[in-house]
Amino acid sequence: MADLFHLLVFYLLLQTELYFGRVDLSLEYYSPKNELQSLNSILAQIDNLLSGSAHTRIDSLQELHDLAVDMITDFGEKNSEEVRTEKCSCGPEETLLEWGKKHGARTRLQIAHVEGAGRGVVASEDLKIGDSALEIPESMIICEELVYESDMFHVLKKINTITPEILLLLWSMKERYNSDSKFKIYFETLPEAFNTGLSFGIDSLTALEGTLLFEEIMQAKEHLRRQYEDLFPILSSSHPNVFPPELYTWEQFLWACELWYSNGMEVILTDGKLRTCLVPLAGLFNHSLCPHILHYGKVDSATKSLKFSLSRPCREGEQCYLSYGNFSSSHLLTFYGFLPNRDNPYDVIQLDIDDLNADDSRSCLVSDWTTHMVRGTWLSTIHDLFYYGLPHPLLDHLRGSIDEDKMHPTASKNLMNEVEVLNMIKSIFSPMMDELGDPEDIVRENLNWDLKLALEFKDLQRRIISSVLDSCSAGLELLNNQLNSQTQSKQIEERRSQ
Repeated sequence: MADLFHLLVFYLLLQTELYFGRVDLSLEYYSPKNELQSLNSILAQIDNLLSGSAHTRIDSLQELHDLAVDMITDFGEKNSEEVRTEKCSCGPEETLLEWGKKHGARTRLQIAHVEGAGRGVVASEDLKIGDSALEIPESMIICEELVYESDMFHVLKKINTITPEILLLLWSMKERYNSDSKFKIYFETLPEAFNTGLSFGIDSLTALEGTLLFEEIMQAKEHLRRQYEDLFPILSSSHPNVFPPELYTWEQFLWACELWYSNGMEVILTDGKLRTCLVPLAGLFNHSLCPHILHYGKVDSATKSLKFSLSRPCREGEQCYLSYGNFSSSHLLTFYGFLPNRDNPYDVIQLDIDDLNADDSRSCLVSDWTTHMVRGTWLSTIHDLFYYGLPHPLLDHLRGSIDEDKMHPTASKNLMNEVEVLNMIKSIFSPMMDELGDPEDIVRENLNWDLKLALEFKDLQRRIISSVLDSCSAGLELLNNQLNSQTQSKQIEERRSQ
C-alpha cells in the first residue's frame, strides 16, 4: 500500500526544483517541505472521502488515513531540527503572551529563548496534525488600513510615489513610541536590533567582498537609502509635528525595514485582499526546511481569525516551526539574519554562460533553460557516467555548445565531448574557489555576530563550489577509465583481426 501511496504524490515544483529535477523521474522528494505538502494534500483528500463515504468503504479509508499520518510523523521525526530551548515563565515575553490573549489570541505555545536564534515558540502540549497551535484575531493584525486612520495619512496621500510598503514603514517608526497605541506591548517587546544582513558592519562586508551576497546586501541598502532620502528631511521639515525628526532618522528607518522584512507575512484578509502584515506572536515562529506549519496565509471568514494549524505533529516542549518560503541562504541572511542549520536545496549559484562560445557559429541554447545554476552535488543521488551529480540542463547546454548533434551522450557515447564539458565546468568554478580563498584561521566564537555569519556564508559557498569541482574530477576519472577500457578493447580487437 505504501508503494501505491507514493504513486499518488504530486509535486508543484518551483523553477529551481524543476531545474534540478531527477532525469529518471524517480519518486525522490525535492525538499522536505514539498514532501510534507504532498503527503498532507493526500491526507486531506482521504479525509474528504471519509467524511462522505459509504459505510462499506470506511475501514479501507481509515487504514489509508492512518498510513498517511504515520508517514508524515516518521518523515517529520527524521527531518526534525534538534535545537536547545529554554522556556520563559516571566519577563517581556510573558507580558506579550498575556497581551495577545487579552486581545483574543488563542495559543497552545510558549515563548522560549532558542540557542543561536533568539526567540522562538515551543508546544505547551502534544499537538497533532490539524491542531491549531495559534489563532490571531483579525483585529490584532497590523496592515495598511491602520495608516489610513492615522494623522500622517492626510500628508502622505498627496505624494504620488508613496507605496503601501512605505506607508507601513513610516507608521511603524512613529507607532513604536506611541504610549497610547493598542500595540504598545507588541512594539516594546520587539528587539532593539534585528541583526540581519542589512545591519552588517564594515568588517563583515569586507569579508564578503567578491561574493554575490555582498552585492545583494549593498544593492538592498542602496535601495533603502534612496527611499529614505526621497522622504527625509523633507517630510520632517514640512510637517515636524507629524514626522518628528528624532523619530525619523536613517537608523530608525532601517530598523523598521528590518522589522517588516523579517516579520512581515502575506495575509488574505476577510475583504479578500492580499496584504503584507505584521502578526503579533506569529512573528516568533522560527524557520525550518521541514516546518510543522505549512499553510497560514488566509483569515478564516467564519471566525475572523488567522489560524496556524499543524501539518505534522509537535511534541510538548518541541520548538514549533513554519516556513518563511523557498529562499536561498543568502536571502535568509540578508533579510532575516540567519543561515539554516541543515542543507538548503535552494542554495544555488547562478551562472552566466551564454557567451561561453560567442565566436563559435555552433554556439546556441540547446535547452529550454535560458539561465543555468548549480547547487551542492551532495544533494544529487546520480553520480554515474553522463550525470556526475550535476544538473542535466547545464550539461545539455554545454554539450550543445560543443556539438549540437551530440547533446545526448548516452546515445552517441561521445566520451571526448564529455571530457570537454567537465573541463569547461572546472574552468568556471576554479576561479570562484580561488577568489574565496582559504578558510580564515581564527577563533570564531569571539567574533561579532555579523562577521561570524559572513564567514559561515563563505564556508557554505566554498562547500558548494568544492562539491562541483570534486564531481567534475570524479567524472573525469570515470571517463578516463571508460576511454582506457575502449582503447584496450580496440587493441584486443585489432590483434584478433591480425
